[in-house]
Amino acid sequence: MTTTATATKQFMTSDQLLEHWQGHRNLTRRVIESFPEKELFEFSVGGMRPFAKLAVELISIGGPALKGIVNKNMEAYNEEGFNPKTKEELLNKWDEETGVINEYFNQISEERFQETFNLFGQYEFPVFQNVLYFVDNEIHHRGQGYTYLRALGIEPPFFWERF
Repeated sequence: MTTTATATKQFMTSDQLLEHWQGHRNLTRRVIESFPEKELFEFSVGGMRPFAKLAVELISIGGPALKGIVNKNMEAYNEEGFNPKTKEELLNKWDEETGVINEYFNQISEERFQETFNLFGQYEFPVFQNVLYFVDNEIHHRGQGYTYLRALGIEPPFFWERF
């Protein structure tokens, strides 16, 4: 009979997870920058939302969700409060939320990532799974942005260049 030892080493630290997420945020920011102003707010394919609306969704999730996790607040999701009219306004808010994400993410202890939390009063999962959802959702919407850019004849940033 053979036995297999179980590794107890951590696969990824919370710092590495934040760096990974921020790499995706850096790339999404470059996608926003790639859009002409008008098309950022108006262009869509197949009835999907314009990329500015997708970016507002991402802005409305990351920072507010982390604040909710840190403060144990389960307020409902809301993206109604921010309605940018220019690319500059959208990018400024993106950058502001990057700071909020860094601030609140760093207040979550390693142990807390394993705790179940009812995010926005709707999504009851361990904290780490909620954070992975934030990244997955961003990648999904950025893919839509790539489709829009290609349809507009614009070469999107390389997806592997995140910093």
